[in-house]
Amino acid sequence: MKTYSAKASEIEKKWVVIDAEGLVVGRLAALIALRLRGKHKATYTPHMDCGDNVVVINAAKVLLTGNKLKDKVYYHHTGYIGGIKERTAGAIMAGKFPERVLEKAVERMLPRGPLGRKQLSNLRVYPGAEHPHEAQQPQKVDVASMNPKNTNYRKTKAA
Repeated sequence: MKTYSAKASEIEKKWVVIDAEGLVVGRLAALIALRLRGKHKATYTPHMDCGDNVVVINAAKVLLTGNKLKDKVYYHHTGYIGGIKERTAGAIMAGKFPERVLEKAVERMLPRGPLGRKQLSNLRVYPGAEHPHEAQQPQKVDVASMNPKNTNYRKTKAA
């Protein structure tokens, strides 16, 4: 028995759309990273880009559990001496590009290098409900129904 290795001509890439409204960031990012890499397919090959194209809508309405809105800190460096900057997740979510929280979570779950960058280019994240990819006829994936923990189930129980 031989190990299967997919060739570029054999790879079928699908388009999926995920509505991120009310979903927990980390759980959603893990599922998106799995789909971008292609690990949900039986034909998964580690050195090939065999994942799907993922469109995420309503990314500005994702949830962070616990105190992460005020405690989680994102750092970046300007390149100058002493130029380290920090922003909290709450500041980013309230800012101009709230979808970046989800983009960064997915980016950090993918491998670093040329293949990871190629797989990340198959991700499209939109803060609102509209997206320009209707022509690709993406299939809707209902992440909320997969596991009650994918939504912030404690808030929905209390309410």
